[in-house]
Amino acid sequence: MPTLLITGAGGQLGKEFAALAHSFPKWHFLLPVRNELDITDTTQIEDFFANHQPDYCLNTAAYTAVDRAEQERDTAFSINATAAHQLATICKKYNTHLFHYSTDYVYQSGINRPIQETDPTQPKSVYAASKLAGDQMIGGILPAATIIRTSWVYSSYGHNFVKTMLRLGQERPELRVVFDQVGTPTYAKDLALYTLQMIEKIEAGILEKDKLAGIFHFSNEGVCSWYDFAQAIFELTKITCKVYPIESWEYPTPAQRPNYSVLNKAKIKKASGINIPYWREALERCLKEINHQAS
Repeated sequence: MPTLLITGAGGQLGKEFAALAHSFPKWHFLLPVRNELDITDTTQIEDFFANHQPDYCLNTAAYTAVDRAEQERDTAFSINATAAHQLATICKKYNTHLFHYSTDYVYQSGINRPIQETDPTQPKSVYAASKLAGDQMIGGILPAATIIRTSWVYSSYGHNFVKTMLRLGQERPELRVVFDQVGTPTYAKDLALYTLQMIEKIEAGILEKDKLAGIFHFSNEGVCSWYDFAQAIFELTKITCKVYPIESWEYPTPAQRPNYSVLNKAKIKKASGINIPYWREALERCLKEINHQAS
């Protein structure tokens, strides 16, 4: 029976892993929240691994306050880079397979076709730079690790674009949302399930771990702008808030966002043999889950 450690289990991706644990009853899930396991505390991590010796570590812990990171550089790098490197070092010591989750923000702007894992990186914000540093540190100490870069993550848990739009759509008659930033939303439940399905294949002897070494992309299928995403949220929930498209310069933010971050997912699909759901279908499932939680 494999033991899976989910770091950052109190976050939106971590909570999706927790919600899916019942679907894998033969596995042992360790789900510590930050005050139970702080990945910036090397001694705490070392003791936890010594006591539990997990077979897999799924590192969902991250500093994700993109705009605040511009003023909190040290904190962002401490969590996203230094702590990730320490975690990889301990995973190597205990022969634990590490799944680490990263971001589309790391890539160079100007690419106008689906981004591949081998494309140049050029982070434009502190958050992006801290995540790229973490990816590079993990790759340097633990080449066997699986680094999954994803985009536009949302969930029925936590704070995210979908839940913000649902709140604002009920409060305001109209909203203005950028249409010149294009990518693909990622339902955190689909990302969590995809990871668990890959582990299931590894445990069944169908998928070799070395085929999952390195950097991979995951998002739901399809393409949209933030404007399209907001429109879809309101259409599916029958919220009558009017949405107007605007350009990014009309909604300035402290941290620069990528204008185009559609991720090419051919590599992970080929390695895993698992299909990925379309973004609107995933959104519909998430909205139903939000409604279920509220009832």
